[in-house]
Amino acid sequence: MEFIYITNDPELAQYAQDSGVDRIMIDLEYLRKRERQEHLDTVISNHSLQDINRVRNVSHNSKLQVRVNSIHSESEREINEVLSRGADIIMLPMFKTRQEVERFISIINGRVAASLLLETSQALVRIDDILRVDGIDEVYIGLNDLHLSMGLDFMFELLSGGIVEYLATKIKKKGIRFGFGGISRLGRGVVDSRLVLSEHVRLGSQIVILSRDFHGRARSLDELKILINLEDEIKKIRSYISYLSGLSEKELLRNSEKISHIVSEYVETRVREQPFSSVKDQF
Repeated sequence: MEFIYITNDPELAQYAQDSGVDRIMIDLEYLRKRERQEHLDTVISNHSLQDINRVRNVSHNSKLQVRVNSIHSESEREINEVLSRGADIIMLPMFKTRQEVERFISIINGRVAASLLLETSQALVRIDDILRVDGIDEVYIGLNDLHLSMGLDFMFELLSGGIVEYLATKIKKKGIRFGFGGISRLGRGVVDSRLVLSEHVRLGSQIVILSRDFHGRARSLDELKILINLEDEIKKIRSYISYLSGLSEKELLRNSEKISHIVSEYVETRVREQPFSSVKDQF
């Protein structure tokens, strides 16, 4: 499984690479992102095109991945600029139609790997049509924005409700690699990361983003090193994935059922705590 670490700091990128990270990701997406996520406890990046060059200079063993904006009037200029600065993989977020994916693939034109970040309900419904487009190298299922798009209370409902498995089955049938969500350090998270990793193994996921839990909210590399031994944390995860790979389908399904139970309890608690919507909001 390939691990993705999001940072625009060259020193941190070098440290992550030396610790066993497979990809460093620069996040250039900003269009409509603040409107979607400003009410959530999420990180909205301030990465720039210049960061690609800075991180490229230290990315010798890790691939450099760049998330661009959704398709817009300046997409060709933006993607070509990212290519010229040395990206190995370019990720398209928030697409809704086959035509947007075709436009993205056409601009890349086989020069680097094309990654789709599936995170809209429209893309979910249109997945068969989208997967007919030639040139897709991978599909990453973004649990955060997809659960918002579907009006759900908790992003892991997409796991417990079978949506991720539904998409994974279709993507794998096309011979395209896929990944989903983010992973916390081993044994951490609202849903224990060990259970989430179990689903990655059961479903055949090949890529995962290391969540901000691996950043420890540190303000510098020196502070991060005090808080987290990144190499050790990554080794723990790889070792646990190896353990999970030896489990039977029945045992992995048992872990899946545990996720469903945790998610159900979490959502029920959220619903009890939220006031009822006004009548006009229901029509």
